[in-house]
Amino acid sequence: MRLDTATIKRGCRNSEIAEFRQLCRAELDRFRDAAKVAAPMIICCTQEAPLFVDAMEGRSEGTEFVNIRETAGWSLAGRQAGPKMAGLLAAASEPAPPYPFVTLSSEGVILIYGRDDIAVEAGQLLADHLDVTVMITRPAQIAPPATTSFPIVRGTIRNAKGHLGAFELVIDDYAAPRPSSREALLFEGPRNGLTSRCDLVLDLSGGTPLFPAHDLREGYLRADPGDPPAMLRAVLKARDLVGSFDKPQYVNFTAELCVHSRSKLTGCHRCLDLCPSGAITPDGDHVRINAEVCAGCGQCAAACPTGAATYALPPADALLHKLRAMLLSYHAAGGANAVVLFHDSQHGTPLIDALARHGDGLPASVLPLAVNEVTQVGLEAVVASFTYAAAGIRFLLRAKPRHDVAGLFKTIAMADAIISGLGLKGRRVEAIETDDPDALGKALWSIEPAPTVEHPASFRSVGKQRELLRVALHELHRLAPSPVDVITLPEGAPLGAISVNVEGCTLCLSCVSVCPTGALRDDPERPVLKFVEDACVQCGLCQSTCPEKVITLRPQIDFRAARAPATIIKEEEPALCIRCSKPFGVKSTIEKIAAKLEGRHWMYPAGDKRLDTVRMCADCRVITMSEQQFDPFAGVPQRAAPRTTDDYLRERETKN
Repeated sequence: MRLDTATIKRGCRNSEIAEFRQLCRAELDRFRDAAKVAAPMIICCTQEAPLFVDAMEGRSEGTEFVNIRETAGWSLAGRQAGPKMAGLLAAASEPAPPYPFVTLSSEGVILIYGRDDIAVEAGQLLADHLDVTVMITRPAQIAPPATTSFPIVRGTIRNAKGHLGAFELVIDDYAAPRPSSREALLFEGPRNGLTSRCDLVLDLSGGTPLFPAHDLREGYLRADPGDPPAMLRAVLKARDLVGSFDKPQYVNFTAELCVHSRSKLTGCHRCLDLCPSGAITPDGDHVRINAEVCAGCGQCAAACPTGAATYALPPADALLHKLRAMLLSYHAAGGANAVVLFHDSQHGTPLIDALARHGDGLPASVLPLAVNEVTQVGLEAVVASFTYAAAGIRFLLRAKPRHDVAGLFKTIAMADAIISGLGLKGRRVEAIETDDPDALGKALWSIEPAPTVEHPASFRSVGKQRELLRVALHELHRLAPSPVDVITLPEGAPLGAISVNVEGCTLCLSCVSVCPTGALRDDPERPVLKFVEDACVQCGLCQSTCPEKVITLRPQIDFRAARAPATIIKEEEPALCIRCSKPFGVKSTIEKIAAKLEGRHWMYPAGDKRLDTVRMCADCRVITMSEQQFDPFAGVPQRAAPRTTDDYLRERETKN
């Protein structure tokens, strides 16, 4: 591997760069001396990381390991990889903020759910380590055990919920075994609707998984009963799941910002539609995210229009800081046509390593950036990458993803509309779905160079996702080769305006009262409906609430909206009280009500003065009705008293 130290120094101007030939062997003493210095240190080797950790004698803070061999040096374009190495080092220098944890506790109570003797065999393997119960589902016939080491019952799991340490199962067809069973295990009479609680579930039934995205449910292990190695791996994993375990709290949630519902009418439901594990559920006006069940895909945070749900591993602004450092250092070192490759560590890193060891490696212009989950990347990261002069974005996905990735493809569709609308033509944002390193290499080496923004942006923003997106969009519009003011976005985008059928609008202002972001506004002095597009998150609450159904959503970006004042959608003359002249409503609406009541309602005969009360404010209406001694029930026949229990008992006694 060739190291172009001079190029790396140009990209990492504020860092001290030292080059070695055999740091992990002959020059290890030089590393020990360097480790004694208190300054932050980046080690460009991950293979020998355990050796270096031992040599540091306990030092861990301020030390990062980064791979520049498989990701850059081992490549057909390795001699041109100096700018990429500078970018990778700059990204590693950005600190990763801490993230919270949730604790899951398991006492080792396991339910093994199967259909034959394989489940009993698994129970025998675990009986010395866990508190085992085996449940056999119909129509299996199994031999009675010679010695009852653990319970074997019959049942079918109708419903399952929970997580490691707190599973709750609803069981149908439950039956205990008969101790007198001879050839095959016989069971007592079945019962339905029983509840069972356990810490672990080992599913060897071979049927439909008990949970969506079952591979991501902590404590739920599933294996094909016809695959003995898979069953053994599941048993060994279950054996170790006793005690307390810290799990990252992937998503932080601020309920006050959620725009899911108001007045029992549903607005935004993006996160509910995208969550693959069922960790998100409605909870009144907002949603609830179960941190113990959350698998960390991040699609809820990427799609949340208000920033109520934010990803923590890392936060969106920390990810943008890494992108900024990597791309700006890459360009400072002389790199061009940068393509950012987002990948995860479990799938993407081994694929990139295999491509480097057995194939052509990554092109010099492809900058890999590892994230916890590729689906956590939101629109703000994609847009910001292009402001930092990226030529393209690629997302590396599994050929068969472990969970639904619809949210990511929605992000790609929105990004395509924005990027192409601003003059950066071509397929700039794409997903590569493969488990084959050769297919990955073919897709990356076939990327054609594409023009970028002429002068990369240098902004470094902090805050929640919506603020980051707003800044990134403003910068991209400023730098774009062919900027336009308005770009139409796909349905479901978190940006846009509303269309109102003005003729049908009665200015009831129900939409204003329900709008959670203040995008729809009124005026305390006049009947008027105003709209601020920059504040609209397209939650749809105004559309759901409008009694006349005259509001529709219009997903778009108007780059003028950030500086535009509130626009007036509809304005009318106020209705003035005919007694005190105080404005109290909309003139046209009051006249429509009066016209519909006059001569058509028994309270308001044609020409009757009582109709004047409709044209009065609430205070004057009460005064006038009191002065006229208006009795709305005058002339109405007396209603029969309601019958009570005493009436029926009295009639019964009379008959007897």
